[in-house]
Amino acid sequence: MLLGLTLVVLSFLRFSVNAATVCNGNTQLCDRSYGNITYVGAHDSYAVGVNNLAANQDYNITQQLTDGIRLLQMQAHNNSGTIYLCHTACELYNGGTLLDYLKTVKTWMGANPNEVVTLLIVNSDNLAATQFASVFVAAGVDSMSYSPQSASLPASGWPTLGSLIDAGTRLVTFLSTTASFEAVPYLIDEFSNVWESPYNTVDNTAFQCQKDRGTGDISTSMFLINHYLDTEVLGNPVPNVAEANVTNAASGPGSLGEEVAICAGLYNRYPNFLLVDFYEYGGGSVFQVAATANGVTYTGTVATPKPTSTSSSGGSNPSSTNGGNGNSDGRTNSGFGMATLFTVCCVTLGAFSVFI
Repeated sequence: MLLGLTLVVLSFLRFSVNAATVCNGNTQLCDRSYGNITYVGAHDSYAVGVNNLAANQDYNITQQLTDGIRLLQMQAHNNSGTIYLCHTACELYNGGTLLDYLKTVKTWMGANPNEVVTLLIVNSDNLAATQFASVFVAAGVDSMSYSPQSASLPASGWPTLGSLIDAGTRLVTFLSTTASFEAVPYLIDEFSNVWESPYNTVDNTAFQCQKDRGTGDISTSMFLINHYLDTEVLGNPVPNVAEANVTNAASGPGSLGEEVAICAGLYNRYPNFLLVDFYEYGGGSVFQVAATANGVTYTGTVATPKPTSTSSSGGSNPSSTNGGNGNSDGRTNSGFGMATLFTVCCVTLGAFSVFI
């Protein structure tokens, strides 16, 4: 009897010691299902630069994560047998290898053990899931990746943040195509689990939280809103940096806050993922919107927007391999911007954001 009671007490103490009490920066989120939380995501997180038409962020992924980004979206391409993160084509914007990118994510997560991070990989060249898996293994992030119990789950079927942290499976990865639950269960099919709103929006009145892609049930699946505004250059959509403060705002016409409220009115729940460009514009407003949706208080700070450069000094290369990896901030000059524009004219690649 005494031995049995002792074992129960020891088991309880072990659980208490291991159980996460702060999850993604907040004590109130630990007992919440992963599928019942709103996260801010960085659209084309690797595409970092200033005065570069192919860039969607000012800061590298280390800074993005530090400031509160919890979904990192990327475009993956086959570049001579190696998976690179490129914007439509590696000749237009080369953000470096997926391997280096994942190593950077692992380093940040190692220093922040109570954080759950999501990756969304746009599989632009329809590479096999096993090809991605080999990179995950090489980067050492396969062991920290979450594998669901089935290929698709409703929003209510996901584990809590606390349980993901306790289990050491804090990295959730969605793959847009070729996912194979049997071959690589931790590379989760995106569109049977998450539906998306339209992308490449150039009219801020069009942010209406309507389903554009996804095979799951609109009422029960997790969902993502593509809330970033583009403008057209030579018929192609490019990030509208000039309107980023308005687009990322917590309220007002065309704002992130307004679309999230529209979502809540349509579906009686908030989006799971808010995908944005230049997340720091608005002074943290994108994180305030997410916090409000989550019913918690936002107390963080973010980096400040980087001023555009008027310098035209040489030495720029539109096929930068720094991108969102490491500590390089990927800043460019106006010569870089003109070079990128020239590349667009010559390569004739179509829309910059082919998938997102």
